Amino acid sequence: MTTPLETAENRETLRRVAIDPVSRVEGHGKVTLLLDEHDRVCEARLHIVEFRGFEVFIQGRPYWEVPVMVQRLCGICPVSHHLAASKALDRVAGAARVSATAQKMRRLMHYGQILQSHALHFFHLSAPDLLFGFDSEAGRRNIVGLAGAHPDIARQGVLLRKFGQEVIRATAGKRIHGTGAIPGGVNRHLTRADRDLLKADIAQVVDWSRAAVELIKRLHRSDPDLYDQFGAFRCGIMSLVRGDGAMDLYDGELRFRDADGAITLDRVPDQDYRGVIGEEVKPWTYMKFPYRLDQGPERGWYKVGPLARVQNCDFIPTPFAEAERREFVDHGRGGLVHATLGYHWARMVEMLHAAEVIRELLDDPALLEGELCVDGPRAREGVGIIEAPRGTLIHHYQVDDDDLVSMCNLIVSTTHNNQAMNSAIRAVASRYLDGRELTEGLLNHIEVAIRAFDPCLSCATHALGKMPLEIELCDPDGALLDRAVRD
Repeated sequence: MTTPLETAENRETLRRVAIDPVSRVEGHGKVTLLLDEHDRVCEARLHIVEFRGFEVFIQGRPYWEVPVMVQRLCGICPVSHHLAASKALDRVAGAARVSATAQKMRRLMHYGQILQSHALHFFHLSAPDLLFGFDSEAGRRNIVGLAGAHPDIARQGVLLRKFGQEVIRATAGKRIHGTGAIPGGVNRHLTRADRDLLKADIAQVVDWSRAAVELIKRLHRSDPDLYDQFGAFRCGIMSLVRGDGAMDLYDGELRFRDADGAITLDRVPDQDYRGVIGEEVKPWTYMKFPYRLDQGPERGWYKVGPLARVQNCDFIPTPFAEAERREFVDHGRGGLVHATLGYHWARMVEMLHAAEVIRELLDDPALLEGELCVDGPRAREGVGIIEAPRGTLIHHYQVDDDDLVSMCNLIVSTTHNNQAMNSAIRAVASRYLDGRELTEGLLNHIEVAIRAFDPCLSCATHALGKMPLEIELCDPDGALLDRAVRD
């Protein structure tokens, strides 16, 4: 997206304001604003300033190590990377279809991840803004302040996340960085003790999830102008959808809609994503910009995540969440909901859906017994796509004759949302900051817009081209002898 400033000649005459770091998000990022002499916002950009390089240093490792290694991308959504890698490498291991037991264990693990991550984001990271106000005292806008003012809400948030982590522990072996999924299947059954432990609490978890949906709906009703217009911008959406059009956060095919809600591309198989999605690079951030190849980088960007998924599917296959989805869709009055704060409402609908799916799965005997792992004709390449809490996650690997990874490409949820997040902060900056004296509360409006996407900035930074590097050679007294720069 081109802004007027990008064609201006006198950038150096503008005042620069930085929000560094962006708070209450996973990873490290900053926002820069460029203001003219009248405090009008000429440019607002989100910069990802950390560099990880997972796509490169995973090369040369045996493919069976990858599902465990890639979890180190993130401590918040490691399960998503664990499962996306496992799905991609199922094909390399010769398991085009895993067993029913493996499929259901992975689903249980994944929906536990959705539940705990959505609870963490809403209650710990975003609720302080929503309940206290964007301009409220900065020292109060945190989980401690929330616990003091709304102890029941804070307690439910903590316990919902705890339950999701227990689901992960029971299926993956550990709450963080587990080993339950492997190429070709899984390496454990659910124990009867863990099943009974989870079943004892699941009814309460469903009730708390329903209460969370009611909470965000009350907030929307209390200030509809804010919730319907804050950071609003129009663009297309993308997500996985099951073959019958249902929401499926573990598997499916890619579907795209345009900004008016019309389906423009449907039933794209996971292995064919490269024929549909390209990635653009810009010099001011380490995060790439995905786009639809048939529309080009200027028009082909889109958003992913809860706001996209709830509106992209035809129905949600659990009763409580489906009733809530219909109400959410009706809120759009025949079109897509484009308001950035709508992410929170959609996120709570998904959390409720995850709780309902977990309740159903816990009654399935295949979790307790059955074939764990299968194999078949080997392959040299595989793609795994999953709907992570933050949106569509793509893992793509190629393996050589020695079973070592020769190529890795990751397009994570936050990367898909890169242009959308930049569009949101520009919309907020133009409406709330333009021509005003900047205060902490006004700058927090920018962070509120970013947090609505629940970005995982550390997941989104990978290798592309050559990393900028500056080397200086000094003598023992500190005098500069030589300097080399690669940019």
